[in-house]
Amino acid sequence: MTAGLIAALDTTEPATAQNWARAVTPHCGMVKLGLEYFLANGAPGMKLFHGTPVFLDLKLHDIPNTVAGAVRAVLPLQPAMLTLHAAGGAAMIAAARAAADPEGEARPILLAVTVLTSLDGEALHETGIAGGARQQVLRLARLALSAGADGLVCSAHEVSMLRDAFGAAPVLVVPGIRPVGSDAGGQARVMTPREAADAGADWLVVGRPITQAIDPGRAAQMIAASLVA
Repeated sequence: MTAGLIAALDTTEPATAQNWARAVTPHCGMVKLGLEYFLANGAPGMKLFHGTPVFLDLKLHDIPNTVAGAVRAVLPLQPAMLTLHAAGGAAMIAAARAAADPEGEARPILLAVTVLTSLDGEALHETGIAGGARQQVLRLARLALSAGADGLVCSAHEVSMLRDAFGAAPVLVVPGIRPVGSDAGGQARVMTPREAADAGADWLVVGRPITQAIDPGRAAQMIAASLVA
């Protein structure tokens, strides 16, 4: 199966995000709107993308009741995928799933963020987590999937490990994707689109290499073409 491409529209400007979306959607299966955009524009800004599959990357992380309420609050916006932090614990993830389930097949795919791609082993150690990124990713992945998450957000470097552990069922969404020659852009654990797809990723999230290109549509087209086996 060929991995799908998600263009990360990281901006606070609705017009800019819409222009990028128009350019890239012929080549991307989804666009990502994150905290930067959502906090600036809220639900009205999200509604501008009605008809376009949106990965709403809010990384919810709070007590179970609050996260459940947040999930219910965004359900009318019909995001295709929604993120929450696996580190919030099993009860939080289960509460999010219970809040989303009444929507049936229309509910968003719930993705648990394992370890941010900006963190390496040293950074994790500074926060009191021993054993390195791979061990922490596996630990949080097992917790999240058992609590009702549909999939995971992880580094491409952990995709093969997660496929070995959990098989084909979890949806694996991979940020930290950089085409050959691109700057890492603050990410510590990166991989090229083709490498990540070959490892078993379902979706690849690419931001600046697309949106900061002279021709974002052409940049997205080239990345999508590189994913075709």
